[in-house]
Amino acid sequence: MIHPHTYIHPNARLATNVKIDPFSVIHQNVEIGDGTWIGSNVTIMEGARIGKNCRVFPGAVIAAIPQDLKYEGESTTVEIGDNTTIREFVTVNRGSKERWTTKVGNNCLIMAYSHIAHDCVVGNNCILSNNTQVAGHVTIGDYAILGGMCAVHQFVQIGQHSFISGGSVFGKDVPPYIKAGRTPLSYAGVNSIGLKRRGFSLAKINQILDIYRVIYNKNLNTSQALNFIEEEFPASDERDEIVTFIRESGRGIIKRYTKGSLDDE
Repeated sequence: MIHPHTYIHPNARLATNVKIDPFSVIHQNVEIGDGTWIGSNVTIMEGARIGKNCRVFPGAVIAAIPQDLKYEGESTTVEIGDNTTIREFVTVNRGSKERWTTKVGNNCLIMAYSHIAHDCVVGNNCILSNNTQVAGHVTIGDYAILGGMCAVHQFVQIGQHSFISGGSVFGKDVPPYIKAGRTPLSYAGVNSIGLKRRGFSLAKINQILDIYRVIYNKNLNTSQALNFIEEEFPASDERDEIVTFIRESGRGIIKRYTKGSLDDE
């Protein structure tokens, strides 16, 4: 299962049924789970932890040191969950002393030429489409989907079950369960199709829609909107997730689209 033209450091730990194609390099202090395939010309550097049944396509570089001038050589990791696919020429940098690790969850698809910088946390079942560039310290919630060529500013948070159109530039946080697009990146409705596909009931989707109507349509400031939601809407996981996300947002959330904010349209 290991091609003879592959280099594997003696200290690397590979589980059973790992397959590695020719001309790949596995550095020391690396762990690779059962059933994972590593394509040709892949470099897996010190500190990588790759789960079971993953696929890493040719040219990918996993666990290179952070592109951060504050990095001082500390021992950090990249953790990639089970059943995740890393496509061609993806780069995932390991953590710094801020979080000590960079994480990509289970069942993710990271498409070709994407970059995930140091100290990022990518949840489970996420899709980062081709050439998505994610700066350091970004958090991406479960089931989030980013279209191709997105550029995410450092420290941005992207909520779970969100859908962001290709070519988007992120400077603000994106709340959970919504669609976002246009320039500058703006609220574009609730991701109702994605939620239906994942088993959300119509009642839950309608509650989410009503919550975002308060946030974006009722001409209240953020604090007023959140207080109104807590007073007027019955408690639910979705309500509490939205309120908590917005209250804890460090960069502020994206705004609703207004015609005067567009560059071209």
